[in-house]
Amino acid sequence: MKFMLIVHHDEEAFEKIEKEKREQMLAESIALTHELHANGQYVSASPRHPAATAVMVRVREGKPLVTDGPFIETREQIAGYFLIQARNLRDAIGIASKVPGARIGTVEVRPLIEFTGLPNE
Repeated sequence: MKFMLIVHHDEEAFEKIEKEKREQMLAESIALTHELHANGQYVSASPRHPAATAVMVRVREGKPLVTDGPFIETREQIAGYFLIQARNLRDAIGIASKVPGARIGTVEVRPLIEFTGLPNE
């Protein structure tokens, strides 16, 4: 079963953390991806650029409406994600507890709906 682990944290607070600690957290995240890969659980992972770089797209009456910047006002932003394979929710939660971002924010664990007809499926 596939799960998406969505990492949320406060971007401003993250930038206040000393550079060495931020780099250590990135190294831990990369190490986790290698551990997951070795266990056959890794699908994909990536950090995201700051929320200010976001562009929101909505289609109304057949026309795209584009808004610069984050649309939702919230204290925490999506910082990145891990896409994993896990046997069940309990295993996915165990993996989420290893994500360094969980120490400074929240990791949302969400099962994905799998269906046929998509590329590479």
